Amino acid sequence: MDNLLTDAFAGYDFSVSENQQMVGQMAKDFAEKHIKPHVMEWDEVQYFPVELFKKLGELGMMGVFVPEQYGGSGFGYFEYVTVIQEIAKVCGSIGLSVAAHNSLCTGHILAFGSEEQKRKWLPKLATAEWLGAWGLTEANTGSDAMGMATTAVLDGDHYIVNGSKNWITHGKSSAVAVVMVRTGEKGDSKGISTLVVERGTPGFNAGKKENKLGMRASETTEMIFDNCRVPKENLLGKEGEGFKQAMEVLDGGRISIAALSLGIAKGAFQAAVAYAKERHQFGQPIANFQGIAFKLADMATEIEAAELLLLQAADLKNKHLPVTKQSAMAKYFASEVAVRTATEAVQIFGGYGYTKDFPVEKYYRDAKLCTIGEGTSEIQKIVISREVLRS
Repeated sequence: MDNLLTDAFAGYDFSVSENQQMVGQMAKDFAEKHIKPHVMEWDEVQYFPVELFKKLGELGMMGVFVPEQYGGSGFGYFEYVTVIQEIAKVCGSIGLSVAAHNSLCTGHILAFGSEEQKRKWLPKLATAEWLGAWGLTEANTGSDAMGMATTAVLDGDHYIVNGSKNWITHGKSSAVAVVMVRTGEKGDSKGISTLVVERGTPGFNAGKKENKLGMRASETTEMIFDNCRVPKENLLGKEGEGFKQAMEVLDGGRISIAALSLGIAKGAFQAAVAYAKERHQFGQPIANFQGIAFKLADMATEIEAAELLLLQAADLKNKHLPVTKQSAMAKYFASEVAVRTATEAVQIFGGYGYTKDFPVEKYYRDAKLCTIGEGTSEIQKIVISREVLRS
């Protein structure tokens, strides 16, 4: 245990690279210009701004770690988490959609697709000509993915897919979806495979759009498969490898949610600091009162700690080292920090924090999803404890 910190940060460079500075500034400028003016408008009506992602694609932010040969930016995870944070500081919904597109759908094809499959789908995904979706969760199988009911039966040159997926980001607007299906026995981890399904395939339709508490400008819908015929060449990897693939993709996805959480926390914190300096009571700024100052101190400390966990996980991912424990720790801690920070930000704003005229109520609503999506906080603790006890 004495060597935990030494081992965790061995060889890690804490300096910010020129690429990180560049993409961070680009994402920040984009968010201020193209997202901030519309945040509450989109949130109120649950508008999913598809055209916005085309602009992000033009800047390379929808294919951050896709190699240049496939039309991407060819960056690593440090640049990626920087982009997600800067966008999430302004709007968690847009940050969530950028994360889901990059790390789940696009990331899955990049990691497990054949050369032919990569050349077919990645260029359109990396530029956001096509939006991507990723389907694992079902109505009755959230964390229990091996119990999925969606099936794929091989019939000649096609798989016949039947079932549905729930809580899918871009489940309606995506042009392509990476979908985990059952090709073997229920409960068998080797009975799950992965198919890429293109929009327009007969039998592939969008279902109910969820009316959510937060992240309202990020589309969340059902995907329904009714005798959907998917060409067998759309199988990613081999039959039976889907569950293992999904777990590896989720390791990266949890880094995404940690970055999203951190961005939301930083946005709420910055708003709280500015308000505490401006708001006067009893003849002085409320920041002068210890009750407020100590809240800000706790928020700042937890944000710094969450960022260290995130950077550690990103560093391991860049080095292609095992990251299951660190990504789960980063996601678990950062998501809970986002909720605590947003809660305290509302408290600092007082009555104004409870209104939609000020930004912190939206951070408060958006933050909660981070403790649920990509595995709940409870699931993260299961993952972390298993890894700890294995050592």
